[in-house]
Amino acid sequence: MKQHLGRQSGVQKVEVSLLDGKVDVTPKEDGQIDPAQLLKATYDSGVTVAEMDVTARGKIVKDSSGNFALEVSPNRSFQFAPNELSQGLESLANSQTVVTLRGQLYKKTAGKKKPDASQPLRLLVLEVQKKE
Repeated sequence: MKQHLGRQSGVQKVEVSLLDGKVDVTPKEDGQIDPAQLLKATYDSGVTVAEMDVTARGKIVKDSSGNFALEVSPNRSFQFAPNELSQGLESLANSQTVVTLRGQLYKKTAGKKKPDASQPLRLLVLEVQKKE
């Protein structure tokens, strides 16, 4: 039995383009969206997700396993998928500098129908938009 997307309390607006198949989810100013939960709910509703890009603001941290991540709140962070841009952010680890990043959290791989919910989403940094 398929589940409906359900109530997403952190969502202010969803724009769907039938022409190019894109969906844009805008969070409320004070809302929190859990990308992994949103990705799972979308698949459970019967829609296939090709990729998920996000813009997020936070601090660069080094977690207990030695991996670098973007901490968006005290209890939520996204590990980086290593690339040249993520390596350039390592010098900011555990500083008070806040950065805004655009990145890709998910891209469908060939042959897989549904994302593996047991694997954490890793942020592939596409653009560092702002340093404060």
